[in-house]
Amino acid sequence: MNDALSFKDVIKKSLFKGDVFGSVGFPDIILGLIISLVLSLYIFHIYKKTHSGVIYNHSYNVSLVIMSVTTSLIIMTISSNLVLSLGMVGALSIVRFRTAVKEPIDTTFMFWAVASGLTAGARLYTVAITGTLFIGIVIVILMKYKNTNNIFMLIIHYEDEASDNIFMSLNELDYNIKSKTINRGITELTLEVKIIGSDTSFVEEISQIEGVKNTSLISYNGNFVGQ
Repeated sequence: MNDALSFKDVIKKSLFKGDVFGSVGFPDIILGLIISLVLSLYIFHIYKKTHSGVIYNHSYNVSLVIMSVTTSLIIMTISSNLVLSLGMVGALSIVRFRTAVKEPIDTTFMFWAVASGLTAGARLYTVAITGTLFIGIVIVILMKYKNTNNIFMLIIHYEDEASDNIFMSLNELDYNIKSKTINRGITELTLEVKIIGSDTSFVEEISQIEGVKNTSLISYNGNFVGQ
């Protein structure tokens, strides 16, 4: 019974409190938003610096900044009043985000931006600054690290008589045949090639074989390497 009454008292206190900023002063709001903005700009810089996709999406990067600051504002709001927090949860539960995120790392940056804004909004400034800086350093280190065993797609268009010479040139490579299409005497051969280091001179060697029409070397992230 006492527990039920005490819970009622909590609800009544929140209902009649009326002051949205009762527990969050104006200096705290400004400080929280500034810290959230600075940290989100740091995330913005890290995303731009480490982006390795085909096309850099500036609008997505800007949305990370807005997402972090907005999250900080929401946390400040719901931490000041119980009724507001319940209403905010109900409002956000009906929102559906249907934008497709193509790269897994983009989802990670979204979660990072939300976490940064959440901790800043909760006035855990030491956690927000330390955590954001640490995650940024980890991402830069991991994105800079590249495996020396790179995997590419090699596409060759050639006439039938060039087949033997092509496979002789491929003997020194570690490859798997992905597809082979023959159309009116022209063969399209798609191979998965593993390259140690950055030596792609074999592409030029294959291109010079009699009967080879063209060759293309494409990395798995969609970047054109050589022809």
